[in-house]
Amino acid sequence: MAVYAIGDIQGCYDPFRRLLDEIDFDPAKDTLWLVGDLVNRGPKSLKTLRFVKDLGDAAITVLGNHDLHLLALEAGSVRHGKRFSSLTKLLNSSDCGELCDWLRHRPLAHYDEDLETLLVHAGTHPAWNVKKTLARAAEVEDALQADGYRTLLGKMYGNTPNAWTGKLKGYPRLRFIINCLTRMRMITPAHHLALTFSGSPWRARKGMIPWYEAPDPAWHGTRIVFGHWSALGLIVLPDLVSLDTGCVWGRQLTAVRLDKRLPRVVQVEGE
Repeated sequence: MAVYAIGDIQGCYDPFRRLLDEIDFDPAKDTLWLVGDLVNRGPKSLKTLRFVKDLGDAAITVLGNHDLHLLALEAGSVRHGKRFSSLTKLLNSSDCGELCDWLRHRPLAHYDEDLETLLVHAGTHPAWNVKKTLARAAEVEDALQADGYRTLLGKMYGNTPNAWTGKLKGYPRLRFIINCLTRMRMITPAHHLALTFSGSPWRARKGMIPWYEAPDPAWHGTRIVFGHWSALGLIVLPDLVSLDTGCVWGRQLTAVRLDKRLPRVVQVEGE
């Protein structure tokens, strides 16, 4: 049995299937960890979402910011603009409601105790250990799976609050958790989220640091697998695996085997 983590697919179905062939993926015995952003920008979001859903327990996927935006579009919580035209076919499909209901029930964080590995889309807050990360994720998951989920999907947008405190309540609290787990890249030394920055970390203004370089983070000792940051690219370290290698931008789609002492890296060319 092999456990492979795969970076942001973003509707790039054909490279995804080629990558599964390269790693000789067998859904009867192997498991995929998908870092989220299954959809948008690429040409085959509908086919990708159908395929991953049909994998059942052989695929564990966490929600990314593009997945959440699809849910907001399907729920009517936001308008559908030209920027997201790649989702039109999916939104007009006969099984869109079924697919989005399945997606809405995916987690925002997943942890495997045997592998001592946490899977998230973007990252986790330096003040949150694994237990707290999973608890914060569960708050959003409960709200997404409740009857009033459409309201949350409309109120999740925005860059404030940008600092964590346990006193946050209601939608501002849920918005911060969503931003932290699905949008975060750079932070300040005071752990404020710098959500307007999306480039390479070495191009950030002075005083900002990548979230994973915060001194003495609460999650220290846990391997974190994430995607989201195509300008960062591939990183494979004992406690950190960055997997968004820009498939949708014509670069690569990457898989890293997690259940071996020396991780195996496999890549295929993107769209």
